Amino acid sequence: MRITPLDIQQKRFPIKFRGFEVEEVYVFLETIREEMEELLRENANLKENAQRMETQVKSYMEMENTLRETLMTAQQMVEDYKSNARKEAELLIKESELRADSMIKEAHEKVIKIHEDITDIRA
Repeated sequence: MRITPLDIQQKRFPIKFRGFEVEEVYVFLETIREEMEELLRENANLKENAQRMETQVKSYMEMENTLRETLMTAQQMVEDYKSNARKEAELLIKESELRADSMIKEAHEKVIKIHEDITDIRA
């Protein structure tokens, strides 16, 4: 059974011959009642604070998870950008090599044509 401050306040002791000083007992009970009320208020405040802190921790954990997911998404995007940049660079290099080969082939054909023209002119 839980004792409340009201139980303490309403408690009465029978008066017997050579018993306790009644007024002292009641003063002591009043002091205990006041202390108990203060402890109950403090306990209620602490429970309220604990609940608020639990809510905050839960909120912070959700934010942490969101930030972690955002960071992972950003890292994946960076990796995708790097991969795309490498592919694009490789493609540009291949295109440049093909153009260079084409230009060399054209130049070689022009050299052959010029040699043929020179040969024709000499003849």
